Amino acid sequence: MLAGLAAAATPALAQVDVGGASRMRSLVPAETLEGSATQQYHQLLEQARAKRALAPEGHPQLQRLRTIAQRIIPYAAQWNPRARDWRWEVNLIGSKQINAFCMPGGKIAFYTGILEQLKLTDDEVAMVMGHEMAHALREHARSRIAKSQATSIGLSLGAQLLGLGDMGNAAANLGTQLLTLKFSRGDETEADLVGLELAARAGYDPQAAVSLWRKMGEATGSGGVGFLSTHPTGPDRIRELEQNVPRVRGLYEQARRR
Repeated sequence: MLAGLAAAATPALAQVDVGGASRMRSLVPAETLEGSATQQYHQLLEQARAKRALAPEGHPQLQRLRTIAQRIIPYAAQWNPRARDWRWEVNLIGSKQINAFCMPGGKIAFYTGILEQLKLTDDEVAMVMGHEMAHALREHARSRIAKSQATSIGLSLGAQLLGLGDMGNAAANLGTQLLTLKFSRGDETEADLVGLELAARAGYDPQAAVSLWRKMGEATGSGGVGFLSTHPTGPDRIRELEQNVPRVRGLYEQARRR
């Protein structure tokens, strides 16, 4: 069944090679998942606001994050045309947790812990943001849900093509799963490389991806590293990034000349 679902094309101008996106994701309605994500995101913000943990509009770190996002977002649509219509949001939540995410539909949040405890430079923040945006752009959550539901309910290919009600319901009733969803090693590699290219096109030094993941590795022994529970680090990850930095350096240098 999976072999019969051919992959979609990678953007023609991409400098990194991540192959095609799985068409399994088409079995879950994008609009339903994005709507559920938006609802969960705003619930999370309300909870943070009630605890006085949501950064106000004038917060310098929030402004920093939004400036970085504004530079990266223009390059998102080449990886997913739907991104042109996403209502992107960027917020900062006060927490010691080392964490950040981008939900389907472009809903981004950083926790102060990742900025402060890892002392991230702007280039490193851009690598985190690009990575998280890449998960949303490549629709990894949508694919994981489709694969999980197809396995659990034993759908035949014919049933998948004729009716998506069960998968649509799964997408609409995720609860907090989007925040704890664990992606595959392949998903993580895709997000690393697509995020690397996004950030480089926006003028952020791709070498920062290597320094970022080294910092993540050093933080493994720290408490509350939520990011590492869903994004495990290791020498293979850093090696893959090191091999791909030269592929996007030209994009970075071109962006710096603009």
